[in-house]
Amino acid sequence: MNSRPSVVVFDYGSGNVRSAQRALEHVGAEVTLTSDFETALNADGLFVPGVGAFDACMQGINKYKGGELVDRRLAGGRAVFGVCVGMQILFDQGVEHGIETRGLGQWPGVVEKLTADVLPHMGWNTVSVAPNSKLFAGVESERFYFVHSYGVTKWLLPDEFEKTKAPQVTWCEYGEKFVAAVENGPLVATQFHPEKSGDAGLQVLQNWLKGLK
Repeated sequence: MNSRPSVVVFDYGSGNVRSAQRALEHVGAEVTLTSDFETALNADGLFVPGVGAFDACMQGINKYKGGELVDRRLAGGRAVFGVCVGMQILFDQGVEHGIETRGLGQWPGVVEKLTADVLPHMGWNTVSVAPNSKLFAGVESERFYFVHSYGVTKWLLPDEFEKTKAPQVTWCEYGEKFVAAVENGPLVATQFHPEKSGDAGLQVLQNWLKGLK
């Protein structure tokens, strides 16, 4: 009997899918690379990569009903992990080169160009980990690999909710503070690439796998 959790790397036309697949397999997942809706819906975990422009990623997501897929998984408490632009599209809106594109709206906020002397933000950086983070357990002081020029600099959800636990937000700084990761029940996301972040990134992925149902 296979005890490895099943993970779909959502192949909707974005890049970096092979490196994500290899990293997830390395930490113990049974990985399928596909855009098939039912396969992605029924996996233990859904990994949503993303590189390039916000608008182009959303076109691919919409082509394969990615919004409905994420909604249905989260409604059932099933894990979703967004990475880089795969994290950015979880917010309300992206603004790039004057183009405003609607995101998946899981969190309020706008993805905008970072204010920094040199862009893209490319390379290793430390993060300010949210208290009691499960995603970063054991690697709270490590560095992670970023490649991006855009990000979310304003977290708009309140710290306290009456009925639900507030998301845990991890921050990074490059020119200005931006959201580096969010842990929100079954929905987690990182701006950095865990699959390109060496042993620390592998630990993040392994921590995620531990929580899969």
